[in-house]
Amino acid sequence: MPPISFTVNGKSETVNVAPDTPLLWVLRDTLGLTGTKFGCGIAQCGACTVHLDGTATRTCVLPVSAVAGKRVTTIEGLSKNRSHPVQRAWIEEDVPQCGYCQSGQIMAAVALLAKNPHPSDADIDTAMTNICRCGTYQRIRAAIHRAAQGA
Repeated sequence: MPPISFTVNGKSETVNVAPDTPLLWVLRDTLGLTGTKFGCGIAQCGACTVHLDGTATRTCVLPVSAVAGKRVTTIEGLSKNRSHPVQRAWIEEDVPQCGYCQSGQIMAAVALLAKNPHPSDADIDTAMTNICRCGTYQRIRAAIHRAAQGA
């Protein structure tokens, strides 16, 4: 197996794993970044969302070979102390209930706001396709609006 090199949260990493290993498992098991969660395993729920070169990407079906030479940002890479505006808005709006999907939700919201700094409710509903089993969608929407306002 040839080593695969990429950048994670600003740090160069080289891993020696099978090239078809899903990025999710490399992040969690090889690199110890457990904030990214496993949900469905078929890229539908979004619990495994990270940023790949700035784009929200689901990692449970993405082979690690696809990220060679690219930049990956996980929930751990947004901030060291929950100071990212979206993380602050999530806390202020008391978004999480069980919390399991929230790292993926936050990563999707950050990507949305990078492309559309002032989204409408319709924009949010279209962009936020991650599934929240607890149904905190209204609070997710409120947090995105709060972050967009710079709260």
